[in-house]
Amino acid sequence: MNPNILFVEDEEALRMTVGDLLRKEGYAVDYAADGDDGLQKATSLPFDLIILDVMLPGRHGFVVCEEIRRAGLITPILMLTARSQTEDKVKGLRTGADDYVTKPFNMQELLARVEALLRRTPNNPEVQTGIDHFGSIRIDRRGTSVTREGVAVNLSAREFQLLRYFVDHPGATISRKELLTQVWGYSASAFTRTVDVHVASLRQKLEADPRQPRFILTIPRLGYKFVP
Repeated sequence: MNPNILFVEDEEALRMTVGDLLRKEGYAVDYAADGDDGLQKATSLPFDLIILDVMLPGRHGFVVCEEIRRAGLITPILMLTARSQTEDKVKGLRTGADDYVTKPFNMQELLARVEALLRRTPNNPEVQTGIDHFGSIRIDRRGTSVTREGVAVNLSAREFQLLRYFVDHPGATISRKELLTQVWGYSASAFTRTVDVHVASLRQKLEADPRQPRFILTIPRLGYKFVP
């Protein structure tokens, strides 16, 4: 079955151009022209990936992203933004996005990001099943859900993948480059800030004191270590 993508974008010309490109690559594509319609479709229909513009009529893209995550959905989200400031990109990742592309973008780069997100999505049938525990954290791999002290923790698809990779490599010092390659599917080391942002988000959601983490430790100049 072809992956189903929701493209939320108010510029009709861009919707048609990107949509045609995605369909030529074998994807099924649905559209939304504003944030309200995008949120309604994202939370009521099954999608394998959401491409979400930031500047939208109705609900802002950051708000749509937050609402999708608040609804408990872990569908991968790729954000499109005309903003180049680092703080805006970081904000997008913190609201639950898994990746971003800055406008104007190269179509082949967009396709590469789409392929990487779909390749790493936890909906992949090859995902290992089972239950993991550490501290008060419980991870249901098959159900792609996480709880802390019995309360559901809403993670983005990328955060879930990152957490799972840490759990699979307890006690190992893992470089940012390795995480980019194994979790994000990137071969370059140009997006190490992305790793740091996602680790910080995991700590906020899972650690009792994110400033003094117990489970996900920083190893200076080397990377991170998961200590269950």
